[in-house]
Amino acid sequence: MNNIRGTLFMVLAMAAFALEDMFFKSAVQAIPVGQALILFGLGGMLVFMILSMAKGEKIIHPQITAPPLIIRSACELLGRLFFALAIAYTPLSSASAILQATPLFVALGAIFFFKESVGWHRWGGIILGFAGVLLILRPGWSGFEAASLFAVLGTLGFAGRDLATRAAPMTMSNRQLGIYGFFILFLAGVILSVWHGISFVVPEMTVWFKLSATIAAGVVAYNALTIAMRTGEISVVAPFRYTRLVFAMILGAIVFSERPDGLTLLGSAIVVASGCYIVLRERKTRKQ
Repeated sequence: MNNIRGTLFMVLAMAAFALEDMFFKSAVQAIPVGQALILFGLGGMLVFMILSMAKGEKIIHPQITAPPLIIRSACELLGRLFFALAIAYTPLSSASAILQATPLFVALGAIFFFKESVGWHRWGGIILGFAGVLLILRPGWSGFEAASLFAVLGTLGFAGRDLATRAAPMTMSNRQLGIYGFFILFLAGVILSVWHGISFVVPEMTVWFKLSATIAAGVVAYNALTIAMRTGEISVVAPFRYTRLVFAMILGAIVFSERPDGLTLLGSAIVVASGCYIVLRERKTRKQ
């Protein structure tokens, strides 16, 4: 039952993340990306601060300056910053497809940073997944979009965040982590605004609605993901991360009239298949 519950929450989290990306992409068509990140981050921080105070938790945790948390925050800053740019300037479906390579980069990082022993099965899955990413990017081909590199850099940032999470303090609740996670969003918005030259606009009511929906979807996604990872077996729950790609492609087609070409779809399928293979192979190895 724990695995079923964890799986359902993982699917809910991925659906909410896809909605978050959709509303954010729609909002930044009317206001600067940096401003949208600032408002998104402040809104999410406020929600999680209220939830933490309702539970009697400290807003500033004593271990907030622990080295693993600082590394985690730095990686999340890079991930949030570059993936926000990817969502703003590339098709939602393509950015989401590249993001699905995160587990592959996590596996690669575990090999180099945690000295995990791996066989040819995992190496094969990693190489195959990288080939899928290249099919989506198509470097040097006529279909290549330079802005897609933002998605790659964002994926590397999120992979670093996931690796650093292994050593993050376990005494922090998901609400407290939510505060710091959305603070990173706010910080990314400030950096981007300064980099591009501070230029804010007064959002119209429709934009405020989209930003509010982005915050709501982000809070639901973060909570659902935390519950999923703490409830079921990771090897069972993790593969359902890939449902985000399905939701993103559906929303991209309906809302933004995106039509991924054959190579993008093929690359996406290869990335998903290779990630699932690595997770399932690791599960089988642990049982042995």
